[in-house]
Amino acid sequence: MSIPLSPDSIPDALPGPPFFGALLRVVWQHVRDRMLQAIHEAGFVDFQETHFAVFSFPLPDGMRPSELARQKRMSRQAVNYLLSQLEDLGYVERRAADGSDRRLVYLTPRGHEVVAAIFGCLRQLHEQWSKEVGKERFDDFVDVLKQLSTKAQEPTNR
Repeated sequence: MSIPLSPDSIPDALPGPPFFGALLRVVWQHVRDRMLQAIHEAGFVDFQETHFAVFSFPLPDGMRPSELARQKRMSRQAVNYLLSQLEDLGYVERRAADGSDRRLVYLTPRGHEVVAAIFGCLRQLHEQWSKEVGKERFDDFVDVLKQLSTKAQEPTNR
């Protein structure tokens, strides 16, 4: 039986709630909301938030669906369901590369337009937040995120 930690049981040397994970989640949800808004404003009103599972870094252009599933930590069935939706909407297509039977996922021109809307939104947010907190602080923040994301992708010995 575990005993839940109360905020009072956290040593004073450590910051208390909300912890960095919760803060990152709040900011990430804001970023996703802004990206979805930009996508819809660009005329792609059929794009849904669930489609971000496919339209996230790195983009799946030329990727096998099974690799996409592994990368996104989703079942192959779930990825194929999303890919079918996105194919029906004209954002992606699955086709075999030259000389192969295996079908790969490719962005269509419509899919590339969604990517352009996302990148434009992210550039605007970058500029806005850089002004709000100061360019040097924001650049440091991005550098720290890059360092932590690189570290997070390293294999661990659990």
